[in-house]
Amino acid sequence: MSVPPGVRAWVLDTDGVITDSARVHAAAWKAAFDTCLRDHPPPDPADRRPFDPGEDYRRHVDGKARLDGAAAFLTARGLRLPAGDPRDPPGTGSVRAVAALKERLFTERLRAGGIEAYPGTVRLLRALQRAGVPRAAASASRHAGELLESAGVRDLFDALVDGHETARLGLPGKPDPALFLEAAARLGVPVRETAVVEDALAGVEAGRRGGFGLVVGVNRTEDEGAAGELRRHGADRVVRDLAELLPDPGSGPGSNPGRPGPIPGPQTEKGPE
Repeated sequence: MSVPPGVRAWVLDTDGVITDSARVHAAAWKAAFDTCLRDHPPPDPADRRPFDPGEDYRRHVDGKARLDGAAAFLTARGLRLPAGDPRDPPGTGSVRAVAALKERLFTERLRAGGIEAYPGTVRLLRALQRAGVPRAAASASRHAGELLESAGVRDLFDALVDGHETARLGLPGKPDPALFLEAAARLGVPVRETAVVEDALAGVEAGRRGGFGLVVGVNRTEDEGAAGELRRHGADRVVRDLAELLPDPGSGPGSNPGRPGPIPGPQTEKGPE
């Protein structure tokens, strides 16, 4: 496997890394933000353009907690909405209302089905599972567990830290590494021996800040500029698909065609320290 041999555990983000749910999040954000921009036109006409589900999503909301993402985008467009109250219904009168609107739209799309896991990610996870390498899913989304169950991959993880857990523990959002540090702690492996896999700029920066042994950025687009940004924010490696981390079938002496090659795992009988 083309990763440092000292990596003994893996922590993966959910949206855009394990499942294709990032597109559903982006569509829900677009509907919510475009409604807000229509109801509250920014003073600068240039800031009234619709939400871009590619660039705006990646730069302002991807990988962040819902309230943080809503506040970041609205601020970037020059809107100064009140923070609001947790009881605010979905709407556009406050930051919390916009976040609640996005949540409602995302939930509707999620219930409609169609969320799948990326085949390359599943290949990697199954290879790690066969090798006895601990694996955790970590996400700021409260829907992470539901997404993994829907995609049929929940059983491929030894631990899950989702939005419910971050709220319960009071963990700060990315780019703070607290979410990933908690996931690594639950696997019982030091962070310097743990890999983090992320597709968001805030996420790879969190991996770098946390001192993880390997930070893998996932860029599923053809945009090399986006790949460069992932590297600048802290990614040691950037791939388009996680299957790239596995050797080619049939490569190496004694390998089995069609099966992943050897993957570094715990090196002692007692397992992770």
